[in-house]
Parts: sequence; structure tokens; C-alpha cells
Amino acid sequence: MKSPQISIILSTYNQPSWLEKVLQGYEFQTFKDFEILIADDGSKDETRLLIENYKKKSKLKITHIWHEDNGFQKTIILNKSIISSKSDYLLFSDGDCIPRSDFVEKHISEREKEYFLSGGYFKLPLNISEIISLDDIKNQNCFDINWLKKNGLNSSIKNYKLTAKGCTEKLLNKLTPTKATWNGHNSSGWKKDILNVNGFDERMQYGGEDRELGERMLNLGIRSKQLRYSAVCVHLDHARGYVKQEMIEKNNIIRKKVKQSKSIYTLYGIKKNSINC
Repeated sequence: MKSPQISIILSTYNQPSWLEKVLQGYEFQTFKDFEILIADDGSKDETRLLIENYKKKSKLKITHIWHEDNGFQKTIILNKSIISSKSDYLLFSDGDCIPRSDFVEKHISEREKEYFLSGGYFKLPLNISEIISLDDIKNQNCFDINWLKKNGLNSSIKNYKLTAKGCTEKLLNKLTPTKATWNGHNSSGWKKDILNVNGFDERMQYGGEDRELGERMLNLGIRSKQLRYSAVCVHLDHARGYVKQEMIEKNNIIRKKVKQSKSIYTLYGIKKNSINC
């Protein structure tokens, strides 16, 4: 059986209603040759049942990768999903980010050897997140600035993320002061490059754990390309009860060491008990 051209890895934790909307977003992609791996950091049965029922009615190739809930262990489940992926090119996003219909196509068309792609998201308020329906996703209303404003979205310069097209989109990608970092909600890269840095550092919990992977890839010589205004997804609002300041402080120490030593490889990634050479 032929491998898909791209593997999409979606992280999730106890947000089945948001995950369902995200999966619906992948139903209407212009580029179809992909698989989805749901990297589930210990969700309860409600998420498992949603995925099982969704697979029965969908043509999407979906694999559910799960482990028991033992606190915030996103990096561990992401590494397990990387190992399980069947493509040589990987796209990472979250189970609360609905992709625009050209989302996967943009990542495929912009991929390049010795680069990773860095996208962003457009954050929606809770009231709009809740009212988005299957029809709104199918008809792309949730990416239509006029529809969003009718439902209470405020005017903002950030709205260009949804409205920029063609030359304007490319120009804004070049002019944005935001660095092209590895963002867990919207980044893609070659599987071999991710394996060469040994995947995610499993010591890390919430706060910069995605960016640290990209920092090691940059140290390896992989360059980054900005897709902030090209690969568009909308982020559904939710609380973050799992965030703890000590997690962020611990991660900052690890990232500081990576920066100072210019390290490319973590001993705490996919392969264990390895020698950093």
C-alpha cells in the first residue's frame, strides 16, 4: 500500500467537541493524500468514542495514538506518533485548530529540502468558537472575515492573516517581525530531519517544548520558512488548566542550554540511552 505524501499529527487532550470540528476541517482539504495521527495525551473515553464513531462515517485515514494521563506529557505522545507515521513529511497541528481548505496544500507546495515551515493561527473568541457548525466549516465561513465580524469579531491588524492573498500574502510573510519558529499548532518538516535531532525532548512539559525542537533543527543547519499568512488555521478558545509556572521555568532552562551549547540532539527523545555525537 502506497504511503501518503504527508502525515498530519494532531495533539489533543480532553477536547472532543473541538477535535470533531478540526477533523471536519480536514474533510474539505483541496489536497487529499494524507493520513491523520491523533496524538492523545491521556484523554478520557469521550475522546476515544468520538474518534471511533467519526472513523465509521469518514474516508479520512485516522490513527488514534493514546497513553494514560500522567500529567502534561505531550512531547512523549508526539514522539510515539512520529514513529507511527507513514510519510517522509510531517505536519504538526493541534486538535483545537481548524484548517482552511488549502492548509495542507500550502504546506505541500512550500516544502523544501533542508527547511521546515512555520505557520501561525488566528485566535477566535469563545462565543464564535462555539457557534461554528459543520456547514460553516464546509462553506469556509469560519475563515470569512465578514462572517466573523457579523458574529462579534473585532477589527484588528491581525485580521490580515485571514484576508491576505497572492502577492500580499507573500509580502506579509517576508515583512512580519515574527520569527519563523517551530510552532506546534502549525509547522511541518521532513521526518528524517526530526529524527536526526531525536524528536521532542520528553523532559519538557508546557511552554516552549515545540520551539525547542525547532531550535535544535536550526542548530543542525535546517533553515526555517515563514508561512504565517499562507497556511491558515483558526484556533478555538479554551481554558488551559494544565499550565504551571514551574513547567515554563524548567523548559526555559533546557532551551537556554540548547542555545548556549548549540546542541542538535536530545538524549531524552525518541531514542533512549543514546550518545550525543
